[in-house]
Amino acid sequence: MATVRLTMAQALIRFLSNQYIEFDGQETKCFKGVMGIFGHGNVTGVGQALEQYKDEILYIQGKNEQGMAHAAIAFAKQSNRLQMFACTSSIGPGALNMVTAAGTATVNRIPLLLLPGDTFASRQPDPVLQQIEYPLDYTVTANDAFKPVSKFWDRIVRPEQLMSSAIQAMRVLTDPAETGAVTLSLPQDVQCEAYDYPADFFRKRVHRIDRKPAAVPAVERAAQLIAGRKRPVLLCGGGVHYSLATEAVRRFAERFGIPVVETQAGKSAISWEHPLAFGGVGVTGTLAANRLAAEADLLLCVGTRLADFATASKTAFHPEAAVVHINVCPMDAFKLEGAAIVADAAAGLEALSEQLAKRNYRSSYEAGTLAALQSQWNDEVDRLYSLDMEQGLAQTRVLGEINRFIGSKDVIVCAAGSLPGDLHRVWRTTEPKTYHMEYGFSCMGYEVSGAFGVRLAEPGGEVYALVGDGSYLMLHSELVTSIQEGRKITVLLFDNHGFQCIHGLQTSQGGGSFGNEFRRRGDGARQLNGDYMPIDFAAHARSMGAATYSATTVEELRDALAKAKAEPGTTLVDIKVLPGTGTDGYESWWHVGVSEVSESDSVQAAYESMKRKRETARAW
Repeated sequence: MATVRLTMAQALIRFLSNQYIEFDGQETKCFKGVMGIFGHGNVTGVGQALEQYKDEILYIQGKNEQGMAHAAIAFAKQSNRLQMFACTSSIGPGALNMVTAAGTATVNRIPLLLLPGDTFASRQPDPVLQQIEYPLDYTVTANDAFKPVSKFWDRIVRPEQLMSSAIQAMRVLTDPAETGAVTLSLPQDVQCEAYDYPADFFRKRVHRIDRKPAAVPAVERAAQLIAGRKRPVLLCGGGVHYSLATEAVRRFAERFGIPVVETQAGKSAISWEHPLAFGGVGVTGTLAANRLAAEADLLLCVGTRLADFATASKTAFHPEAAVVHINVCPMDAFKLEGAAIVADAAAGLEALSEQLAKRNYRSSYEAGTLAALQSQWNDEVDRLYSLDMEQGLAQTRVLGEINRFIGSKDVIVCAAGSLPGDLHRVWRTTEPKTYHMEYGFSCMGYEVSGAFGVRLAEPGGEVYALVGDGSYLMLHSELVTSIQEGRKITVLLFDNHGFQCIHGLQTSQGGGSFGNEFRRRGDGARQLNGDYMPIDFAAHARSMGAATYSATTVEELRDALAKAKAEPGTTLVDIKVLPGTGTDGYESWWHVGVSEVSESDSVQAAYESMKRKRETARAW
């Protein structure tokens, strides 16, 4: 048997560069590259290997471990999970910085390969710099923190262990149902140890993602259930995009006259102009979608994990409404005790369509009723998009100006704060994959990093990060990486003086204004109740090399958007918006904990209201 003597790190990088994914007959190189930050725990191992194979695999230098890992997630998400980046860090704090990103990837079912350095397997030296010593179990290191947020975890303590572990890692990374974060902990001494690897380990491997077919009995049961219902609603999740099923959704909806609503991950599955498109549903849903959901007698869920925002904490749908799932993941397919079709989204829709056609099925909606409901909502969006306020810019007005300005194929990226709710309700998309929302984890700080990752996947058009000031302050480091790599992103920063989304939640549940706005502390004050802090975000971004503009009026905003688009490189527009000028709940509810005991009458009232609403929710 032919062998090749390499260090474990060299073998790993060479292995990664020879992995491919095939889907629908299209073959793609699995790893676009590796993002990393070097430290004593990986620079002489993985770092040396990346330098050795620099002509075979791209290396991108991150600026923050969480930021670069979020960029890798965004790249994989925008690439429909068919291509990815690996991320490498040193040990200790560098590794732990990636734990949040691991959670983001796993919750959202996005493949992410993490390669954190680890302590010496030989335990010499001991303890090494940045090592955590746990006296009850000396095998525990900081990297054990990745276990609960990873779909596969291993520690390579001998160089030959890499072979079986790498194959298992690829199994999870390319599994549509089980994918998420994969963590291979790499002790810094083992990274540099050599082994005679079989040459066959480095052959080209093609990981074929086959569309999981729908079981005939499951489809027949679902079709029989649907056939007895008059007012179904089709709910699109992220799986619709990953299975390239947007056209299948449109054909299915048109064939049977079923209105379409969307989760955050599913948004852009159908053009807002389509007569059966009713937008987001649930806590951040449109009035039209929420009313349809409340009156529906059946919910057809396609590629969604049914998080509490989509179901309005299990109150969005009639208690007696039936549920049918098409989902490649069995766990998701059995939620709300629905009839499960465990299958690829496109394959499942096609099989279900055939069975419904045999039954001559058609929903009982009247076209005029649906058109009136859609028109009413469109009028509301037009109103929000044109809202004038003497005090300054309303957030919905800013969104309207941006929505009208950008191209139909430009991509917006968002994740947290009040913007996701507004965007889910009012943002108008006509093309798939132009609405990139990380809302499974709703991880603050994802936006700028995510926009960089999307830009790596989408070299054409414009990529816009829509981010609040609070989220921007948490993490903006990959702004520098985008400049370094010559990958233009445009950051549209909504400065509303703090964490206004949570401030709104706080006050809506009977609380006072406490600890959420960016205000100065007054002399001797027990809380932050002074003036708003004046922060020049344009100056901050300019100091890092970005072109910048500021806007406080509609005219300035329009001018800034035009100039930003003309800029050749990364640009930030600092937009001052009025706090609390977003959208409301539109007949939805979100179950959050409210204090059962309080000295505040308003908190006590909020608790009683929550208790009454909770009684209407499904218990399973």
